[in-house]
Amino acid sequence: MTFDLTGPESVKAGGGTAAQILIPEPVALQVLDSQRIVVSKGDKITYYPDAQWPDRLPKLLQSRTIEAFERSHKVRAVGRPGQGLSIDYQVVTEIRSFEYRVTGDKGYAHVEIAAKIMDDRTGRVISNRVFTGEAPVEKDNAASVVSGLNSAISQVLVNIVRWTVTRI
Repeated sequence: MTFDLTGPESVKAGGGTAAQILIPEPVALQVLDSQRIVVSKGDKITYYPDAQWPDRLPKLLQSRTIEAFERSHKVRAVGRPGQGLSIDYQVVTEIRSFEYRVTGDKGYAHVEIAAKIMDDRTGRVISNRVFTGEAPVEKDNAASVVSGLNSAISQVLVNIVRWTVTRI
């Protein structure tokens, strides 16, 4: 079965900027650079059976990050490479964790993304930060796991947008 990430429905952020922002595809280890949903049990990594994302996770997160910036209405323009924008800044990300974590008989969604704001004209990193989101998962089934991961990534994306808008 294929599940989608929705990301945040709206993003409330203070301020705003006339900057145009590029969102490159996030970097990820091979275990995360797939369509499969990761399950972590201690030091053992497996995949949720019969469940997948509609595309590779980095590409999906790139799209949801762009949508979060668009929904904030706090930047002049945001896009991906190849769209012809006159870029002021890049928000470069690395997916460090995007998984259903199981400890004992309980599980929760865990997302960790490292982000850097880079001045596109100079290549200088202006700021960097690691964002973490967690959410409970009520039942050990794909729909509940995806719901938890949606909550966790929504927290992270809202915080990335707010942080970026205040730094540029």
